[in-house]
Amino acid sequence: MRIVYQSFGGRYSDNPRVLFEALRDRPDIEHVWLGDQGHRAGFPDDVEVVDIAGPDARATLESADLLIANTHTEVDWDKPSTTTYLQTWHGTPLKRIHRDVLWAPPGRLDRLDHDVARWDLLLSPNPASTPRFRQAFGYDGEVLEHGYPRNDLLSSPDAAAVRTRVRDALGLDEASRVVLYTPTWRDDETFADGAPAIALPLDLGLFAETLGESHDLLVRAHYMVTARAEIAAHDGVHDVSWWPDVSELYAAADVLVTDYSSTMFDFAVTGRPIVLLAHDLERFEGTVRGFYFDLVSQAPGPLVRTSEELVEVLGRLDAEVARHADQYARFRSTFTSLEDGHATDRVLARLGL
Repeated sequence: MRIVYQSFGGRYSDNPRVLFEALRDRPDIEHVWLGDQGHRAGFPDDVEVVDIAGPDARATLESADLLIANTHTEVDWDKPSTTTYLQTWHGTPLKRIHRDVLWAPPGRLDRLDHDVARWDLLLSPNPASTPRFRQAFGYDGEVLEHGYPRNDLLSSPDAAAVRTRVRDALGLDEASRVVLYTPTWRDDETFADGAPAIALPLDLGLFAETLGESHDLLVRAHYMVTARAEIAAHDGVHDVSWWPDVSELYAAADVLVTDYSSTMFDFAVTGRPIVLLAHDLERFEGTVRGFYFDLVSQAPGPLVRTSEELVEVLGRLDAEVARHADQYARFRSTFTSLEDGHATDRVLARLGL
């Protein structure tokens, strides 16, 4: 059996990585990854990697018995009738996706529909996501409502060891409160002519000056804009945009700060605090992308608009956690009910592996 993996256009990460690592020692399976050259260092040395932008990508895909991807596979290829395509996707949608978005560049959605038409199985992380996936993608095939393999780590006894390894690798003091910052991408910025640099909404200098003695900040740019995000150097600020897998960063972090990213749904599995820095809430909701539910009323933690407000909230975090405890519990009940540490087992059982 030959399995081809594709994650975020060429990274060694996410649901495909977890499924691969569960199968990699099977002698009856051949594994091949499609990789981006900029992220080649994130792959193990003993893994076969084919350049996703190179001339062999098409033949690699067409040789697969099983393709496991976590986003659209934007390669020109013809899917054989003998190939099964498992699309795991990469997050619970707060932001509207695919045909539900408010705006997209001309022709983009039509092009991506060709990939959707190849899907045989679609993984859903929770019951709330399933109807939104079906509607947005126009998908009427089989949905596996199993939770996400990438989140199994967060419920695993291995989480503590991963936390220590990551913090040691980044040089983080054991006593430091580690804040993981994961802003999402904005369609109008990402597809702007000339691909200009993208500024972060969070004032990194203010964070370092105000909280730097007791906090470390891990900045994780969205995979769509990794090379374009402006992340200025400050003491205690670490650019982890090129770290292969965000799940390991979840394990290392004490607090998540995001805006509208699906990382909030994954991080909620840990039960640790979440703060939302929603500086452009009305613009994002009304003209950029749109939401599936009201974020203000269902947010899993405090929602702030400025960097100044954020550092204030982090300075009184225990009180904020207590104030939002009921709302956080409802959020976890709605979106993490399937994250029991066994999603990988369920997916592999459905695949007969």
